[in-house]
Amino acid sequence: MRHSPQNRTEAYESPDIRRDDIRIPVRHGTLLYARVWRPVAPDPVPALLEYSPERLTDSTAPRDEQRHPWYAGHGYASVRVDARDHGNSGGGPRRATDPGGRGDPRDPDAEPDPDAADAAEVIDWLATRPWCTGRTGMFGIGAGADHALRTAALAPEPLAAVVLVGAEADPYRDGGRYPGGSPSAEGLHARSAALLSADCLPPDPAFAGPGWRELWLARLAAVEPAAHTWLAHQIRDDFWDRRAVPLTAVRAAVLAVAGAHGPHRETVLRLLETLPPDRVRGVLGPWAAGRYPDHGRPGPAVGFLHETLRWWDEHLKGVDSGAAAGPALRVLDAGAGDRWDGRDGWDGTPLPYALRGAPRPVDSPQCTGAEAGDPADGGEGIPGDQRADDAYSACFDFPVTGEPVTVLGRPRVTLRLRMDVPHGQAVARLCDVAPDGSSVRIALGVLNLAARHGTERAHAWPAGTAEEVTLALSPVAHTFAPGHRIRLAVSSAYWPRVWPQSGTADPADPASQAGFVLEPEGSLLELPAAEGPGEEVRFAEPEHSEPLGVSSPATLDPPPPARLLVRDLAAGEWRLETRPGPTGVRRYPDGLELTGETEEIRTIRERDPHSARARTARTVRLHRPELSWDVTVETRSETACDAADFLLRDEAVCRDGREIVFHRTWERRIPRLAG
Repeated sequence: MRHSPQNRTEAYESPDIRRDDIRIPVRHGTLLYARVWRPVAPDPVPALLEYSPERLTDSTAPRDEQRHPWYAGHGYASVRVDARDHGNSGGGPRRATDPGGRGDPRDPDAEPDPDAADAAEVIDWLATRPWCTGRTGMFGIGAGADHALRTAALAPEPLAAVVLVGAEADPYRDGGRYPGGSPSAEGLHARSAALLSADCLPPDPAFAGPGWRELWLARLAAVEPAAHTWLAHQIRDDFWDRRAVPLTAVRAAVLAVAGAHGPHRETVLRLLETLPPDRVRGVLGPWAAGRYPDHGRPGPAVGFLHETLRWWDEHLKGVDSGAAAGPALRVLDAGAGDRWDGRDGWDGTPLPYALRGAPRPVDSPQCTGAEAGDPADGGEGIPGDQRADDAYSACFDFPVTGEPVTVLGRPRVTLRLRMDVPHGQAVARLCDVAPDGSSVRIALGVLNLAARHGTERAHAWPAGTAEEVTLALSPVAHTFAPGHRIRLAVSSAYWPRVWPQSGTADPADPASQAGFVLEPEGSLLELPAAEGPGEEVRFAEPEHSEPLGVSSPATLDPPPPARLLVRDLAAGEWRLETRPGPTGVRRYPDGLELTGETEEIRTIRERDPHSARARTARTVRLHRPELSWDVTVETRSETACDAADFLLRDEAVCRDGREIVFHRTWERRIPRLAG
């Protein structure tokens, strides 16, 4: 349905830039809401597209204001589009469940990637505008980056270049849902909870017009929690295979960026390994998930907009900007004094470290993993000092003497394990231990032992037997300095990054642990060692357009802690409370008041793998006093388990003023297929 006001043009603070809010037609007569910033100039310019399910009129408005006008000021038409069924865009036929988890997975005739199809249509539409040269680029972060990569795989003719920040080419392993074949409490539960809240948000009548409520109710009728679908596919099956991006189909030039501690770095490396070297470049830095490199959280900030401008100029304007020259990959080596290192090759020469000593029982308490990283940063924050988790692990140290050891690539660990229960998991951390004893996590590897022969099937461990298993650790670029120690720490638990294994097939034994015995004889750590430093590279200083001017009313109340870890000594229970994202009231220049509150609670008892609970509560209020518009969306999500099943419960309550217009509860019990 098309319930929308007329397109409108707004005067911009710069006389050289105009901003237009328009609607772009795509399949099934659907109109997508778009905002266009472009130069006020007689000659056409290339167009840049950001297509995202996030809401351009509120959720991403502050971020958009710092980027799109900047591009327009440098000679590009920069376009931000709300995805179908999101923000102020129209809807259409029921969509297939995409990697973001929306739509109906039960429809065998549904399109596998409808958002990419829509975005490709938008690309074609932009290329025909009189103000466009016909050359287009596409960029995005998070879900927007996923859509950009998937659109590039469709290879629309006008699309010549893309920039990806935190894209996932393979949702099963790159999205953090199933690290090593183990369900993740953060990448699976937390992400599903965030999607449920976002999918319940209404169009804004200031932009969608008087039919906003009818459009909202149609959306709400189609909402389903993503975790219910994801946990129904715990092994890698056709559901996930159909959602993996065929990278060989990408024809555009790709600049791919990811945080060095998140799962999306694998996408960066696979793009470098797949695409021709003249049209792919990668950057890995210590940034949390969902953060642009020029914002530098936690840091350092770099001139990312300048870097992307060089990419656009090279591939969309034919300017020799140098973007296609130089090293293929730039990585920050924190162990070498925050030095940016340029490399053409990635994997170094394997350097073996044999594990020594007597067999070591590994029976980690379920709280192991408290220092995994800050879930407030999307579950992929920078990890803290690892000494507490090291104490719960079997640790093997290798002193660095003489020359520094520079590691560049994917470390591998081979472990010979003996286990007396059918299910378990092994977690390996590569740490840099300083002379003062502080331990910094450099790389992480997780293996669900039922997936030791591949994530496509589940094999119970033959009780009482020993086998060799291999863990592929996350890619790393790091220099171990002389006087430091290289530490391999092996544990049997890592909560809340991965869901604990049941340990036993006997539900009558809920306290059974999924531990094992590690036999050092035959176990090996292999580090990809690089020969000396690479080419030192530098970035420009960060630069943005003027901020949007969102304000928050002053309050005397201190903000709640962003991350709080509580230990109940008597009960042996650990409780992790986080409050991700902005909280409180935010006032936008156009009169919108947005209030958001999120609380995530993860609890577990030290000796009971079945006690794991993940709970998320989100409240969003959207208020426009001048329109008497006041909408509230409350969602609650909980995931628990017993020896046999995952237990899921989700609830959504949506109000228009005081009227409850939607209230639904979803409950489901899903068998544990791989422990």
